[in-house]
Amino acid sequence: MSTVGKSAVEIAASVASGQISARSVVDDSLAQIAALDGELNAFNYVMVEEARNLADEIDAKIARGENPGPLAGVPVALKDNICTRGVPTTCSSNILAGWRPPYDATVVRNIVAAGGIPIGKTNLDEFAMGSSTENSAFGASHNPRDPSKVPGGSSGGSVVAVASAMTPLSLGSDTGGSIRQPASLCGAVGVKPTYGYVSRYGLIAFGSSLDQIGPIANTVADAALMLEVLGSPDPEDSTCIGSPRAPLMSELNKGVEGLRVGVLTELMKGASPDVIARVQEAAQMLEKNGATVGEASVPAASYGLSAYYLLAPAEASSNLARFDGVRYGLRIANEGEDITDMYGETRAKGFGAEVKRRIMLGTYALSAGYYDAYYGKAQRVRRMIANDFAAAYQNFDVLLSPVSPTTAFALGEKASDPLTMYLADVCTIPTNLAGHPAMSVPYGVGDDGMPIGVQVLAPAMAEPMMFRVAAVLEANATGNLAPGARAQQVGASK
Repeated sequence: MSTVGKSAVEIAASVASGQISARSVVDDSLAQIAALDGELNAFNYVMVEEARNLADEIDAKIARGENPGPLAGVPVALKDNICTRGVPTTCSSNILAGWRPPYDATVVRNIVAAGGIPIGKTNLDEFAMGSSTENSAFGASHNPRDPSKVPGGSSGGSVVAVASAMTPLSLGSDTGGSIRQPASLCGAVGVKPTYGYVSRYGLIAFGSSLDQIGPIANTVADAALMLEVLGSPDPEDSTCIGSPRAPLMSELNKGVEGLRVGVLTELMKGASPDVIARVQEAAQMLEKNGATVGEASVPAASYGLSAYYLLAPAEASSNLARFDGVRYGLRIANEGEDITDMYGETRAKGFGAEVKRRIMLGTYALSAGYYDAYYGKAQRVRRMIANDFAAAYQNFDVLLSPVSPTTAFALGEKASDPLTMYLADVCTIPTNLAGHPAMSVPYGVGDDGMPIGVQVLAPAMAEPMMFRVAAVLEANATGNLAPGARAQQVGASK
């Protein structure tokens, strides 16, 4: 019996009990990838032999009566900006073509230690800079609900892998919404944890004060299970929180009785009517289930987009300076040229247009004479946003908002208009600037039949509260398409 479309919780229990083998789960996942990835382009690299070898090790461990771990035999797709020892890690950029890291990211080690099986590296917007996965050197990924539309970005490949049931779980990174926005557009659960909740050691940096690794899943329970595996202190990452994380799985059945839920008015502005309707329906449903619902305000959130597109490019211009043709990947050098020419040629041919655009924006914002006017002012706005969130959480336990202003748009529709593309992240960016957790939970569909996610936001380290609300949203949502049905729909469209 195929395990395609089964939850990670179900798969892990079946493998641990010996009902199915980890090898058979991996083979089912590989078969699904082979059947669908030609159309959807979710993967940059599939770890066929590596995954099968790990599966055999897990089966042997179970045969010896040993505990295989909470992710026993569960295939996990990894965004291709997460270092994996000996496996190509490209950030979907030509400048890192062929680079194989000499070490594993902490999250990869955590997954393997928990019995999970990394099965491949997924497509993304180059260096995680984009909202549609069209800025990839390896071609765009496609939305499994309608392959003519974008899956969102930058973690588009990771979300597509889960939403099409190629894998039950995946990892993404979220700098300004790169987990939550594609999760909303494809109908998956996507979680951005508190900044520092998950180690960033081995994540190739975009914006170091904003980046956070998080899980993507088809169910809230699967996301909670994965985050429990990922979240732990790590001495390799000085920004990783040192205190223990509270349990998440045990919170899922506690309901929302007595919780205070605020609908975030600033993030409702500009969203399409069908998106607004789903958020309002979600709020009404939570109220019927015992929550107290009201309007919440974070006034400075309206400046989030402007501040982010100064701060994130500034950090990117610093982080990407290391890609110079000397230490990593691509090198373009002609005989007789000096090292400065080699730097210029390598970067000109190695980086794509969006990466170059953001490097130039960031370098300008940090330059002499402009630092205070741009970067310094954006940092002050960031503090205002954090202060306004803190004030809102005095009155509410969690907040609700849209994830994306619209449902998925057509491939190519916004690719030539960067400003319009940037607006796709207007609802997700404020949380990154504040460093708080947030997640996208599927809550029905829009007028076009495409998925809509509702965003649940919470104070720092309040992931248990956030997951309580998410579980109730999931249990009461209408119009969601289960992963098995998604897989059949995508297969039928071929």
